Amino acid sequence: MTRLFRPTLGLSLALACQSPATAQLAGDVFIHDPSTVVESGGKWFTFGTRGGGLVSEDGWTWANGPVRPGGGVAPDVVKIGDRYYVAWAVGGGGMSGGHASDVKIMWTKSLDPASPDFEYHEVGTVASSDGVENNDAIDPAFLYHDGRLWLSYGTYFGSIRLVELDPESGRRLEGNEPVDIAIDMEATALLYRDGWYYLLGTHGTCCDGPNSTYNIRVGRSRDVRGPYVDNMGIPLLKGGGKLVAAAQGRMIGAGHFGRIDLGGGIEKMSLHYEADMDRSGRSVLAIEPLLWRDGWPVAGRNLDPGTYEIQSARSGNALQLKVDFVRIPFDARASFMAGPDDPVKPVPGQSLSDVAGTWPKDAVRVDLSAYMVRPNQHWTITPVPEAGGWFGAPYYKITVAGTERALAATPADEVQAVPAFTGADAELWRIDQLTDGSYRITPKTRAGADLALVAIGASTPTLARFDPQSDAGRWRFVRP
Repeated sequence: MTRLFRPTLGLSLALACQSPATAQLAGDVFIHDPSTVVESGGKWFTFGTRGGGLVSEDGWTWANGPVRPGGGVAPDVVKIGDRYYVAWAVGGGGMSGGHASDVKIMWTKSLDPASPDFEYHEVGTVASSDGVENNDAIDPAFLYHDGRLWLSYGTYFGSIRLVELDPESGRRLEGNEPVDIAIDMEATALLYRDGWYYLLGTHGTCCDGPNSTYNIRVGRSRDVRGPYVDNMGIPLLKGGGKLVAAAQGRMIGAGHFGRIDLGGGIEKMSLHYEADMDRSGRSVLAIEPLLWRDGWPVAGRNLDPGTYEIQSARSGNALQLKVDFVRIPFDARASFMAGPDDPVKPVPGQSLSDVAGTWPKDAVRVDLSAYMVRPNQHWTITPVPEAGGWFGAPYYKITVAGTERALAATPADEVQAVPAFTGADAELWRIDQLTDGSYRITPKTRAGADLALVAIGASTPTLARFDPQSDAGRWRFVRP
Protein backbone atom coordinates (compact mmCIF):
# COMPACT_ATOMS: atom_id res chain seq x y z
CA MET A 1 0.00 0.00 0.00
CA THR A 2 1.15 3.22 0.27
CA ARG A 3 0.57 6.13 -2.01
CA LEU A 4 -2.41 7.72 -0.31
CA PHE A 5 -3.26 10.08 -3.12
CA ARG A 6 -6.96 10.03 -2.24
CA PRO A 7 -8.72 10.37 1.11
CA THR A 8 -9.04 6.93 2.72
CA LEU A 9 -11.98 5.52 4.59
CA GLY A 10 -11.66 4.55 8.24
CA LEU A 11 -10.10 1.16 8.79
CA SER A 12 -12.63 -0.21 11.25
CA LEU A 13 -16.35 -0.28 11.73
CA ALA A 14 -18.03 -0.46 15.12
CA LEU A 15 -20.89 -2.53 13.80
CA ALA A 16 -19.72 -5.94 12.56
CA CYS A 17 -20.86 -6.87 9.09
CA GLN A 18 -22.31 -10.32 8.45
CA SER A 19 -20.85 -11.61 5.22
CA PRO A 20 -22.99 -13.12 2.49
CA ALA A 21 -22.79 -16.88 1.97
CA THR A 22 -20.21 -16.72 -0.82
CA ALA A 23 -18.02 -13.98 0.66
CA GLN A 24 -14.63 -14.34 2.26
CA LEU A 25 -14.67 -14.11 6.05
CA ALA A 26 -17.25 -12.82 8.52
CA GLY A 27 -17.40 -10.13 11.16
CA ASP A 28 -15.37 -6.93 11.06
CA VAL A 29 -12.83 -7.41 8.27
CA PHE A 30 -12.05 -3.80 7.39
CA ILE A 31 -8.30 -3.22 7.16
CA HIS A 32 -5.71 -1.80 4.77
CA ASP A 33 -2.21 -3.20 4.21
CA PRO A 34 -2.63 -6.24 6.52
CA SER A 35 0.44 -7.93 7.93
CA THR A 36 0.81 -11.68 7.45
CA VAL A 37 -1.72 -13.45 9.70
CA VAL A 38 0.08 -15.02 12.67
CA GLU A 39 -0.97 -17.10 15.69
CA SER A 40 -0.40 -16.03 19.28
CA GLY A 41 -1.89 -17.74 22.32
CA GLY A 42 -4.47 -19.67 20.29
CA LYS A 43 -5.73 -16.60 18.45
CA TRP A 44 -4.88 -15.18 15.04
CA PHE A 45 -3.78 -11.59 14.52
CA THR A 46 -3.13 -9.16 11.69
CA PHE A 47 -2.20 -5.48 11.82
CA GLY A 48 -2.72 -2.71 9.29
CA THR A 49 -1.88 0.85 8.41
CA ARG A 50 -2.36 3.44 11.18
CA GLY A 51 -2.01 0.84 13.94
CA GLY A 52 -5.35 -0.92 13.66
CA GLY A 53 -5.59 -4.69 13.93
CA LEU A 54 -7.95 -7.65 13.67
CA VAL A 55 -8.19 -10.81 15.78
CA SER A 56 -9.90 -14.18 15.23
CA GLU A 57 -10.16 -17.51 16.99
CA ASP A 58 -10.89 -19.55 13.85
CA GLY A 59 -9.59 -17.56 10.88
CA TRP A 60 -13.16 -17.01 9.69
CA THR A 61 -14.92 -14.57 12.04
CA TRP A 62 -12.84 -11.46 12.76
CA ALA A 63 -13.17 -8.55 15.17
CA ASN A 64 -11.32 -5.35 15.90
CA GLY A 65 -8.20 -6.39 17.72
CA PRO A 66 -5.50 -4.75 19.80
CA VAL A 67 -3.93 -1.62 18.39
CA ARG A 68 -0.16 -1.84 18.06
CA PRO A 69 1.82 1.24 19.06
CA GLY A 70 3.71 3.35 16.58
CA GLY A 71 1.01 4.08 14.00
CA GLY A 72 2.57 4.40 10.55
CA VAL A 73 1.90 2.22 7.55
CA ALA A 74 1.99 -1.35 6.25
CA PRO A 75 3.40 -3.44 9.12
CA ASP A 76 4.61 -7.02 9.03
CA VAL A 77 5.04 -9.61 11.81
CA VAL A 78 7.26 -12.66 12.21
CA LYS A 79 7.76 -15.02 15.17
CA ILE A 80 11.33 -16.04 16.08
CA GLY A 81 11.74 -18.10 19.22
CA ASP A 82 9.60 -16.53 21.92
CA ARG A 83 9.47 -13.10 20.27
CA TYR A 84 7.13 -11.54 17.75
CA TYR A 85 9.00 -8.91 15.74
CA VAL A 86 6.88 -6.15 14.20
CA ALA A 87 8.20 -3.90 11.43
CA TRP A 88 6.42 -0.74 10.30
CA ALA A 89 7.19 2.48 8.45
CA VAL A 90 6.84 6.10 9.47
CA GLY A 91 6.65 8.76 6.76
CA GLY A 92 7.20 8.26 3.04
CA GLY A 93 4.66 6.83 0.64
CA GLY A 94 4.26 10.15 -1.14
CA MET A 95 2.25 11.47 1.79
CA SER A 96 2.64 15.26 2.05
CA GLY A 97 4.64 14.97 -1.15
CA GLY A 98 7.58 13.18 0.42
CA HIS A 99 9.47 9.89 0.23
CA ALA A 100 11.61 10.27 3.33
CA SER A 101 10.80 7.39 5.65
CA ASP A 102 12.07 5.11 8.40
CA VAL A 103 11.43 1.39 8.90
CA LYS A 104 11.27 0.62 12.60
CA ILE A 105 11.24 -2.63 14.59
CA MET A 106 9.67 -3.55 17.92
CA TRP A 107 9.02 -6.86 19.65
CA THR A 108 6.72 -8.49 22.17
CA LYS A 109 6.36 -12.03 23.55
CA SER A 110 2.61 -12.03 22.93
CA LEU A 111 0.27 -10.20 20.58
CA ASP A 112 -2.64 -10.60 22.98
CA PRO A 113 -3.06 -7.67 25.43
CA ALA A 114 -4.65 -10.08 27.91
CA SER A 115 -1.41 -12.08 28.18
CA PRO A 116 1.16 -11.33 30.91
CA ASP A 117 3.80 -11.55 28.13
CA PHE A 118 2.27 -8.65 26.20
CA GLU A 119 4.65 -5.68 26.17
CA TYR A 120 6.18 -3.93 23.18
CA HIS A 121 9.87 -3.04 23.18
CA GLU A 122 11.14 -0.73 20.45
CA VAL A 123 14.38 -1.78 18.73
CA GLY A 124 14.79 1.27 16.53
CA THR A 125 15.25 2.18 12.87
CA VAL A 126 16.69 -0.53 10.58
CA ALA A 127 16.25 1.15 7.18
CA SER A 128 15.54 4.65 5.94
CA SER A 129 15.26 6.84 2.86
CA ASP A 130 16.04 10.56 2.60
CA GLY A 131 13.33 11.49 0.09
CA VAL A 132 15.86 12.07 -2.69
CA GLU A 133 17.52 8.70 -3.17
CA ASN A 134 16.05 6.03 -5.44
CA ASN A 135 14.01 4.35 -2.69
CA ASP A 136 11.08 4.92 -0.36
CA ALA A 137 11.59 3.00 2.87
CA ILE A 138 8.09 1.73 3.59
CA ASP A 139 6.13 -1.55 3.24
CA PRO A 140 8.56 -3.79 5.16
CA ALA A 141 8.31 -7.60 5.01
CA PHE A 142 10.21 -10.29 6.93
CA LEU A 143 11.73 -13.60 5.90
CA TYR A 144 13.24 -15.88 8.55
CA HIS A 145 14.95 -18.90 7.04
CA ASP A 146 17.88 -21.12 8.01
CA GLY A 147 18.66 -18.99 11.06
CA ARG A 148 18.88 -15.71 9.14
CA LEU A 149 16.45 -12.80 9.15
CA TRP A 150 15.86 -10.65 6.08
CA LEU A 151 13.74 -7.56 5.47
CA SER A 152 12.51 -6.23 2.12
CA TYR A 153 11.03 -2.77 1.73
CA GLY A 154 10.21 -0.11 -0.86
CA THR A 155 7.62 1.10 -3.35
CA TYR A 156 7.28 2.29 -6.93
CA PHE A 157 9.42 5.30 -6.03
CA GLY A 158 12.70 3.66 -6.96
CA SER A 159 13.74 0.15 -6.05
CA ILE A 160 12.73 -2.60 -3.66
CA ARG A 161 15.61 -3.22 -1.28
CA LEU A 162 16.77 -6.05 0.96
CA VAL A 163 18.73 -5.86 4.22
CA GLU A 164 19.75 -8.50 6.77
CA LEU A 165 18.79 -8.22 10.44
CA ASP A 166 20.04 -9.93 13.57
CA PRO A 167 17.36 -12.49 14.56
CA GLU A 168 18.36 -12.25 18.23
CA SER A 169 17.94 -8.48 18.54
CA GLY A 170 15.99 -7.38 15.47
CA ARG A 171 18.66 -4.78 14.71
CA ARG A 172 20.29 -4.41 11.32
CA LEU A 173 23.55 -6.34 11.07
CA GLU A 174 26.49 -4.03 11.39
CA GLY A 175 27.95 -3.10 8.01
CA ASN A 176 25.07 -4.66 6.07
CA GLU A 177 24.26 -2.58 3.00
CA PRO A 178 20.89 -2.71 1.18
CA VAL A 179 20.64 -4.63 -2.10
CA ASP A 180 18.28 -3.59 -4.91
CA ILE A 181 16.13 -6.59 -5.91
CA ALA A 182 13.10 -5.27 -7.87
CA ILE A 183 11.33 -2.25 -9.33
CA ASP A 184 7.73 -1.33 -10.25
CA MET A 185 6.15 -2.93 -7.21
CA GLU A 186 5.38 -2.34 -3.53
CA ALA A 187 3.97 -4.25 -0.54
CA THR A 188 6.52 -7.03 -1.00
CA ALA A 189 6.71 -10.41 0.70
CA LEU A 190 9.50 -12.98 0.85
CA LEU A 191 9.20 -16.74 1.24
CA TYR A 192 11.36 -19.81 0.82
CA ARG A 193 10.29 -23.16 -0.63
CA ASP A 194 12.14 -26.15 -2.09
CA GLY A 195 15.43 -24.37 -2.70
CA TRP A 196 13.92 -21.18 -4.12
CA TYR A 197 13.50 -17.73 -2.63
CA TYR A 198 10.33 -16.02 -3.82
CA LEU A 199 9.77 -12.28 -3.95
CA LEU A 200 6.12 -11.32 -4.22
CA GLY A 201 5.04 -7.75 -4.76
CA THR A 202 1.98 -5.73 -5.62
CA HIS A 203 1.75 -4.09 -9.04
CA GLY A 204 -0.80 -1.50 -10.16
CA THR A 205 -2.53 1.37 -8.39
CA CYS A 206 -3.92 1.45 -4.87
CA CYS A 207 -6.19 3.53 -2.70
CA ASP A 208 -8.82 4.19 -5.37
CA GLY A 209 -11.50 1.73 -4.24
CA PRO A 210 -13.15 -0.12 -7.15
CA ASN A 211 -10.81 1.66 -9.59
CA SER A 212 -7.64 0.27 -8.02
CA THR A 213 -5.63 -2.02 -10.30
CA TYR A 214 -3.61 -3.74 -7.55
CA ASN A 215 -2.47 -7.28 -8.42
CA ILE A 216 0.13 -9.60 -6.87
CA ARG A 217 3.10 -10.88 -8.90
CA VAL A 218 6.17 -12.99 -8.17
CA GLY A 219 9.72 -13.80 -9.20
CA ARG A 220 12.17 -16.29 -7.74
CA SER A 221 15.90 -16.81 -7.18
CA ARG A 222 18.26 -19.42 -5.76
CA ASP A 223 19.91 -16.63 -3.74
CA VAL A 224 17.95 -14.44 -1.34
CA ARG A 225 19.82 -11.42 -2.73
CA GLY A 226 18.67 -12.18 -6.26
CA PRO A 227 18.56 -11.85 -9.17
CA TYR A 228 14.81 -12.56 -9.09
CA VAL A 229 13.21 -13.48 -12.42
CA ASP A 230 9.69 -14.46 -13.44
CA ASN A 231 8.46 -17.52 -15.36
CA MET A 232 9.47 -15.89 -18.67
CA GLY A 233 12.95 -15.07 -17.46
CA ILE A 234 12.25 -11.35 -17.08
CA PRO A 235 14.15 -9.88 -14.12
CA LEU A 236 12.13 -8.16 -11.43
CA LEU A 237 14.75 -5.41 -11.66
CA LYS A 238 13.30 -4.78 -15.12
CA GLY A 239 9.66 -4.86 -14.03
CA GLY A 240 8.95 -8.58 -14.46
CA GLY A 241 6.56 -10.65 -12.37
CA LYS A 242 4.32 -13.71 -12.80
CA LEU A 243 0.69 -13.14 -11.82
CA VAL A 244 -0.38 -14.73 -8.52
CA ALA A 245 -3.66 -13.00 -7.62
CA ALA A 246 -5.88 -10.28 -9.09
CA ALA A 247 -9.44 -9.01 -8.90
CA GLN A 248 -12.19 -11.64 -8.95
CA GLY A 249 -15.94 -11.47 -8.76
CA ARG A 250 -16.84 -8.40 -6.73
CA MET A 251 -13.46 -8.18 -5.01
CA ILE A 252 -11.19 -5.58 -6.61
CA GLY A 253 -7.48 -4.84 -6.16
CA ALA A 254 -5.56 -7.77 -4.63
CA GLY A 255 -2.51 -6.69 -2.62
CA HIS A 256 -0.28 -7.29 0.42
CA PHE A 257 0.40 -11.03 0.17
CA GLY A 258 1.20 -13.08 3.28
CA ARG A 259 1.80 -16.84 3.42
CA ILE A 260 0.10 -18.99 6.09
CA ASP A 261 1.33 -22.59 6.24
CA LEU A 262 -1.25 -24.53 8.26
CA GLY A 263 0.41 -27.92 7.74
CA GLY A 264 -1.15 -31.07 6.34
CA GLY A 265 -0.81 -29.82 2.78
CA ILE A 266 -2.93 -26.72 3.50
CA GLU A 267 -1.43 -23.35 2.70
CA LYS A 268 -3.35 -20.09 2.63
CA MET A 269 -2.51 -16.56 1.68
CA SER A 270 -3.63 -13.45 3.51
CA LEU A 271 -4.20 -10.31 1.48
CA HIS A 272 -6.46 -7.34 1.22
CA TYR A 273 -8.80 -6.33 -1.55
CA GLU A 274 -8.87 -2.62 -2.16
CA ALA A 275 -12.64 -2.78 -2.63
CA ASP A 276 -15.25 -5.33 -1.58
CA MET A 277 -18.20 -4.28 -3.74
CA ASP A 278 -20.61 -5.94 -1.30
CA ARG A 279 -19.19 -3.94 1.62
CA SER A 280 -19.46 -0.37 0.32
CA GLY A 281 -16.24 -0.70 -1.67
CA ARG A 282 -14.21 -0.85 1.56
CA SER A 283 -10.73 -2.35 1.84
CA VAL A 284 -11.05 -5.80 3.48
CA LEU A 285 -8.98 -8.71 4.72
CA ALA A 286 -9.19 -11.94 2.73
CA ILE A 287 -7.76 -15.42 3.29
CA GLU A 288 -7.63 -17.72 0.26
CA PRO A 289 -6.07 -21.05 -0.73
CA LEU A 290 -2.47 -20.98 -1.94
CA LEU A 291 -1.55 -23.49 -4.65
CA TRP A 292 1.82 -24.45 -6.15
CA ARG A 293 2.10 -25.29 -9.85
CA ASP A 294 5.39 -26.04 -11.58
CA GLY A 295 7.23 -24.43 -8.69
CA TRP A 296 5.22 -21.20 -8.68
CA PRO A 297 2.66 -19.88 -6.17
CA VAL A 298 -0.84 -19.50 -7.60
CA ALA A 299 -4.03 -18.21 -6.00
CA GLY A 300 -6.57 -20.97 -5.39
CA ARG A 301 -10.22 -20.51 -4.57
CA ASN A 302 -12.84 -21.93 -2.30
CA LEU A 303 -15.22 -24.46 -3.78
CA ASP A 304 -18.14 -22.78 -5.54
CA PRO A 305 -21.62 -23.87 -4.45
CA GLY A 306 -23.10 -26.38 -6.88
CA THR A 307 -23.56 -30.04 -7.73
CA TYR A 308 -20.53 -32.29 -8.24
CA GLU A 309 -19.15 -35.77 -8.54
CA ILE A 310 -16.81 -36.18 -5.52
CA GLN A 311 -13.92 -38.14 -7.01
CA SER A 312 -11.25 -39.95 -5.00
CA ALA A 313 -7.70 -39.07 -6.07
CA ARG A 314 -6.66 -42.54 -4.89
CA SER A 315 -8.78 -44.59 -7.28
CA GLY A 316 -10.78 -42.17 -9.41
CA ASN A 317 -13.96 -43.70 -8.03
CA ALA A 318 -16.93 -41.58 -7.01
CA LEU A 319 -18.39 -41.11 -3.55
CA GLN A 320 -21.95 -42.45 -3.61
CA LEU A 321 -24.96 -43.39 -1.56
CA LYS A 322 -24.65 -47.16 -1.04
CA VAL A 323 -27.93 -48.38 -2.53
CA ASP A 324 -28.96 -51.15 -4.90
CA PHE A 325 -27.82 -50.64 -8.48
CA VAL A 326 -30.71 -49.83 -10.82
CA ARG A 327 -30.18 -50.52 -14.51
CA ILE A 328 -31.05 -48.05 -17.26
CA PRO A 329 -33.44 -49.74 -19.72
CA PHE A 330 -32.15 -49.99 -23.27
CA ASP A 331 -32.52 -52.21 -26.32
CA ALA A 332 -29.28 -54.16 -26.63
CA ARG A 333 -30.11 -55.15 -30.16
CA ALA A 334 -30.50 -51.53 -31.16
CA SER A 335 -27.07 -50.83 -29.73
CA PHE A 336 -24.97 -53.81 -30.83
CA MET A 337 -26.85 -54.99 -33.93
CA ALA A 338 -28.01 -51.69 -35.43
CA GLY A 339 -27.41 -51.11 -39.10
CA PRO A 340 -25.67 -48.02 -40.47
CA ASP A 341 -28.98 -46.56 -41.68
CA ASP A 342 -31.03 -47.29 -38.55
CA PRO A 343 -32.38 -44.16 -36.82
CA VAL A 344 -30.46 -42.73 -33.86
CA LYS A 345 -32.19 -41.31 -30.82
CA PRO A 346 -31.09 -40.29 -27.31
CA VAL A 347 -31.26 -42.76 -24.42
CA PRO A 348 -32.72 -40.98 -21.36
CA GLY A 349 -30.38 -40.76 -18.40
CA GLN A 350 -31.41 -42.04 -15.01
CA SER A 351 -33.30 -39.44 -12.98
CA LEU A 352 -33.79 -39.12 -9.24
CA SER A 353 -37.46 -40.03 -9.59
CA ASP A 354 -36.46 -43.30 -11.28
CA VAL A 355 -34.61 -44.56 -8.22
CA ALA A 356 -35.32 -42.53 -5.07
CA GLY A 357 -38.33 -44.65 -4.19
CA THR A 358 -36.10 -47.70 -3.82
CA TRP A 359 -33.74 -46.06 -1.34
CA PRO A 360 -34.02 -46.77 2.40
CA LYS A 361 -35.78 -44.05 4.38
CA ASP A 362 -33.29 -43.91 7.25
CA ALA A 363 -29.53 -43.35 7.32
CA VAL A 364 -27.58 -45.01 4.50
CA ARG A 365 -23.90 -45.86 4.26
CA VAL A 366 -21.73 -44.34 1.56
CA ASP A 367 -19.07 -46.05 -0.51
CA LEU A 368 -16.98 -45.55 -3.65
CA SER A 369 -17.61 -46.93 -7.11
CA ALA A 370 -16.95 -46.26 -10.77
CA TYR A 371 -18.69 -43.06 -11.81
CA MET A 372 -21.74 -43.76 -13.97
CA VAL A 373 -23.58 -40.39 -13.86
CA ARG A 374 -26.20 -41.79 -11.47
CA PRO A 375 -28.34 -39.79 -8.99
CA ASN A 376 -26.73 -41.47 -5.97
CA GLN A 377 -23.33 -40.18 -7.16
CA HIS A 378 -24.18 -36.47 -7.35
CA TRP A 379 -23.69 -34.20 -4.35
CA THR A 380 -24.78 -30.61 -3.85
CA ILE A 381 -22.31 -28.45 -1.94
CA THR A 382 -23.86 -25.50 -0.09
CA PRO A 383 -22.19 -23.01 2.29
CA VAL A 384 -23.86 -22.68 5.70
CA PRO A 385 -22.78 -19.16 6.73
CA GLU A 386 -24.61 -19.22 10.05
CA ALA A 387 -22.41 -22.20 11.04
CA GLY A 388 -19.21 -20.15 10.77
CA GLY A 389 -16.07 -21.36 9.05
CA TRP A 390 -12.34 -21.93 9.30
CA PHE A 391 -9.49 -19.97 7.72
CA GLY A 392 -11.15 -18.28 4.83
CA ALA A 393 -13.69 -20.98 4.04
CA PRO A 394 -17.24 -21.44 5.37
CA TYR A 395 -18.58 -24.73 6.66
CA TYR A 396 -20.57 -26.59 4.02
CA LYS A 397 -23.39 -29.10 3.92
CA ILE A 398 -23.03 -31.95 1.43
CA THR A 399 -26.34 -33.41 0.27
CA VAL A 400 -27.37 -35.93 -2.36
CA ALA A 401 -28.47 -33.72 -5.25
CA GLY A 402 -32.20 -33.07 -5.29
CA THR A 403 -32.68 -34.39 -1.75
CA GLU A 404 -32.04 -33.39 1.87
CA ARG A 405 -29.99 -36.54 2.53
CA ALA A 406 -26.83 -35.13 4.11
CA LEU A 407 -23.35 -36.55 4.47
CA ALA A 408 -22.59 -36.95 8.17
CA ALA A 409 -19.82 -38.19 10.43
CA THR A 410 -20.71 -40.92 12.91
CA PRO A 411 -19.40 -41.20 16.50
CA ALA A 412 -17.43 -44.25 15.33
CA ASP A 413 -15.59 -42.11 12.72
CA GLU A 414 -17.45 -43.53 9.75
CA VAL A 415 -19.53 -41.66 7.19
CA GLN A 416 -23.16 -42.02 6.24
CA ALA A 417 -26.01 -40.06 4.66
CA VAL A 418 -28.66 -39.07 7.18
CA PRO A 419 -32.28 -38.60 5.98
CA ALA A 420 -32.27 -34.79 6.31
CA PHE A 421 -29.86 -31.98 7.10
CA THR A 422 -30.44 -30.62 10.61
CA GLY A 423 -27.48 -28.26 10.98
CA ALA A 424 -25.76 -30.48 13.53
CA ASP A 425 -21.97 -30.28 13.68
CA ALA A 426 -21.71 -33.87 12.42
CA GLU A 427 -23.32 -32.70 9.15
CA LEU A 428 -20.97 -29.75 8.60
CA TRP A 429 -17.76 -30.05 6.61
CA ARG A 430 -14.58 -28.09 5.99
CA ILE A 431 -13.51 -28.26 2.35
CA ASP A 432 -9.93 -27.00 2.08
CA GLN A 433 -8.10 -26.69 -1.21
CA LEU A 434 -4.64 -28.27 -0.99
CA THR A 435 -1.49 -26.95 -2.62
CA ASP A 436 -1.90 -29.24 -5.66
CA GLY A 437 -5.47 -28.04 -6.32
CA SER A 438 -7.26 -31.08 -4.90
CA TYR A 439 -9.34 -30.84 -1.72
CA ARG A 440 -9.35 -32.18 1.80
CA ILE A 441 -12.79 -32.85 3.38
CA THR A 442 -12.89 -32.60 7.18
CA PRO A 443 -15.90 -33.00 9.50
CA LYS A 444 -16.41 -30.10 11.89
CA THR A 445 -16.75 -32.53 14.79
CA ARG A 446 -13.29 -34.03 14.24
CA ALA A 447 -11.23 -31.12 12.94
CA GLY A 448 -9.16 -30.91 16.12
CA ALA A 449 -8.20 -34.58 15.84
CA ASP A 450 -6.81 -34.06 12.33
CA LEU A 451 -9.22 -36.61 10.87
CA ALA A 452 -10.45 -36.27 7.31
CA LEU A 453 -12.45 -38.19 4.73
CA VAL A 454 -10.05 -40.86 3.47
CA ALA A 455 -10.37 -43.69 0.95
CA ILE A 456 -8.84 -46.70 2.71
CA GLY A 457 -9.38 -48.79 -0.42
CA ALA A 458 -10.88 -48.49 -3.86
CA SER A 459 -14.42 -48.76 -2.47
CA THR A 460 -14.27 -47.79 1.22
CA PRO A 461 -14.34 -44.21 2.56
CA THR A 462 -13.89 -43.53 6.26
CA LEU A 463 -12.62 -40.88 8.66
CA ALA A 464 -8.92 -41.33 9.34
CA ARG A 465 -5.80 -39.30 9.98
CA PHE A 466 -4.91 -37.22 6.95
CA ASP A 467 -1.55 -37.98 5.31
CA PRO A 468 -0.40 -35.10 3.09
CA GLN A 469 1.96 -37.46 1.23
CA SER A 470 -0.86 -39.78 0.14
CA ASP A 471 -3.67 -39.50 -2.42
CA ALA A 472 -5.98 -41.40 -0.06
CA GLY A 473 -7.31 -38.19 1.53
CA ARG A 474 -7.39 -36.05 -1.63
CA TRP A 475 -10.64 -35.40 -3.48
CA ARG A 476 -11.65 -33.67 -6.69
CA PHE A 477 -14.98 -31.98 -7.34
CA VAL A 478 -16.11 -32.56 -10.92
CA ARG A 479 -19.15 -30.97 -12.50
CA PRO A 480 -21.55 -33.65 -13.87
